[in-house]
Amino acid sequence: MTAMPARPAAPAVFCTIVPPHLLDRLARAADPAIAAAARRTLVADAANRTARRLTTVIGARPVAAPEGAPAAKPHRTVYDAGHRTGLPGAQVRAEGAEPTGDATVNRAYAGLGATFQLFLDAYGRDSINGSGLPLDATVHYDKDYGNAFWNGEQMVFGDGDGEIFLDFTIPVDVIGHELAHGVTQYTANLAYFGQPGALNESMSDVFGSLVKQYALGQTATEADWLIGAGLLAPDVRGVALRSMKAPGTAYDDDVLGKDPQPAKMADYVRTGSDNGGVHINSGIPNHAFYLFATALGGHAWERAGQVWYDVLAGGDLAVDADFADFARLSVAAVGERFGEGGAEDDAVRKAWSTVGVPTA
Repeated sequence: MTAMPARPAAPAVFCTIVPPHLLDRLARAADPAIAAAARRTLVADAANRTARRLTTVIGARPVAAPEGAPAAKPHRTVYDAGHRTGLPGAQVRAEGAEPTGDATVNRAYAGLGATFQLFLDAYGRDSINGSGLPLDATVHYDKDYGNAFWNGEQMVFGDGDGEIFLDFTIPVDVIGHELAHGVTQYTANLAYFGQPGALNESMSDVFGSLVKQYALGQTATEADWLIGAGLLAPDVRGVALRSMKAPGTAYDDDVLGKDPQPAKMADYVRTGSDNGGVHINSGIPNHAFYLFATALGGHAWERAGQVWYDVLAGGDLAVDADFADFARLSVAAVGERFGEGGAEDDAVRKAWSTVGVPTA
């Protein structure tokens, strides 16, 4: 492969679960309702991307755990935007409050808790910043909004258009994926372009999947390894947004198109869209993790997930790290935690070798 072109300074990260290349395609759909919803989503995403850059310039509002709040406990607040775009919206459920009559609110609340619990129980991390950061989420954002995002401070969920996308709180791994962008923000802070950007997306897919597996008590063999299962409307030919088990097979639909993710470096996609294909080429490290986890068996968050967390939060992963950098660090992390020459060492080396990423 040829060397990656020089990368400009990393912009502030605005992370969405549905990549812009998919929305661009939907914006050109023959069905005017589908096209209009996609265009509205693209406009909203552009505005939020700009707001995220401004936050970087002027500084984010300080956020801390409520005074007197117990450590290592979630501090969740869910808001309702009322199909408008002002954030955070009207508070509808606070930490410890009873479920509301709105299933979307309750799913968001539960998903925040499931994500918090995985990082605390499996990795000893107190919320996404490691210091009890409150977890805020806004539901019912905009009209027919076809996305969910982490804006650097909170989660936001759209209801979907009902034609392509359903409610974005339905898959708990979508919630875990977006909050994991926050974990990356507070640890390696991987740049959102090219291979480091694809690693950024892959970290969220990995931990989003682990949130679902942990919540369901699934082993690596039992897990479906899909990101966004249940999000696509019934008439869409597809099962999810992405597949870690078989990248490139999540959907193949006349309107949505075909899943473009590669599983190996030989098929790496070079593109100027989507920040250099961050949602596309993430299929390569995603598949490496799947191979590593399933080779080890058992619960994927225990050994495989621990290694990935060690690399992400260990302090040696550079902001502009490429796949090979992460692969080398994962081998080192296995050696430090499990020793060299064992089942974990063999599995991680084989996983990266299978997807065509060197570890030496």
